[in-house]
Amino acid sequence: MTQISPILIDAAFDSGNIEVLSIDGSTARLAIRRDAHARFFQWFHFRVAGARGRDLDLRLTGLASAAYPDGWIGYRAAMSEDRLRWTRAATHYDPAIEGGTLTIRHRPAGDLCWFAYFAPYAWDAHQTLIAHHARQPGVTHRVLGLSIEGRPIDCLTLGSGARQVWFYARQHPGETMAQWWADGALALLTDPADPHGRALRQACTFHVVPNANPDGAVRGHLRTNAAGVNLNREWHSPSAERSPEVLAIRTAMDASGVDFAIDVHGDEAIPHVFLAGFEGIPSWHDAQGAAYRRYRAILARRTPDFQTRHGYPAARPGTANLAMSTNQVAERFGAVAMTLEMPFKDNDDLPCPDQGWSPERSILLARACLESLHEWLQEPTA
Repeated sequence: MTQISPILIDAAFDSGNIEVLSIDGSTARLAIRRDAHARFFQWFHFRVAGARGRDLDLRLTGLASAAYPDGWIGYRAAMSEDRLRWTRAATHYDPAIEGGTLTIRHRPAGDLCWFAYFAPYAWDAHQTLIAHHARQPGVTHRVLGLSIEGRPIDCLTLGSGARQVWFYARQHPGETMAQWWADGALALLTDPADPHGRALRQACTFHVVPNANPDGAVRGHLRTNAAGVNLNREWHSPSAERSPEVLAIRTAMDASGVDFAIDVHGDEAIPHVFLAGFEGIPSWHDAQGAAYRRYRAILARRTPDFQTRHGYPAARPGTANLAMSTNQVAERFGAVAMTLEMPFKDNDDLPCPDQGWSPERSILLARACLESLHEWLQEPTA
């Protein structure tokens, strides 16, 4: 009798995260490693070898104590056999089994298969993105500073207009859809044939930070940097010791000023695309709030992937957390600032059984956001 070897599972690569508890044939018990120096965990990314034609049964255990347990309900794992196109695998969550177990089932056509919480955006892909756009006419590359582990905080600047616009992504490194969005934004802005790109470059100067937390991204963290610090709680008083990434970005913003800003994120639990604003900042005034609401309304009209019914509750007057970037940027600069949230699951308004929310839709959303910005700029600011 020929004995079939067990599958092999590893995560010893950029953004990899999994712990193998046991393997029996094509069934595996797994656990997600916590962010270093923190209790957050939810991001996973691993490879299965020896999988051709086998019914994989992958059980991620202990998930009831993850950062966002509600994120597992209705969630389907991202899967790829070529690391180019990511689809969704059959996935089921049972909170009663082994402290909460997510079971992923898939029968690969080839020997290798990768699974992730969302389609990864690797550090090497980041390098390629920066190299490509830094060579485009009219684009300037700057290193705003270094992360705790010495990785660059890359910023691409382009455009000649008076309006200072900042886009920054992946403060929370596991929210990779944010960098796919930045990829789409840069593609539009650097396309010489795109009329929106040309008009926006005339009206604005853009500063784009595609990865604000490179250490966390490479380490396979969900939410923190190498020191276990949540960067989106550091904007009131960032430090070189705890949060040099935020300190670098905020210092550059101080130099340029900010008129409009989008901090790009992903939400684990809410299956919709939505914006969060800066209600509750001490300096709130009606014109600033009206400008934000007008942009939100334009975006809702321009793409059916965006909606305004579901999202986070607005802060009460005077209660905004100024340690969060959107609130700090709106307060510090009087900017129209916002946090863009995309789902890890699917967009329930327009579900896609094959891919769920995906890199492709993140890129298309970026185009809609920029086209909406162009329309927004045509209207009075008061």
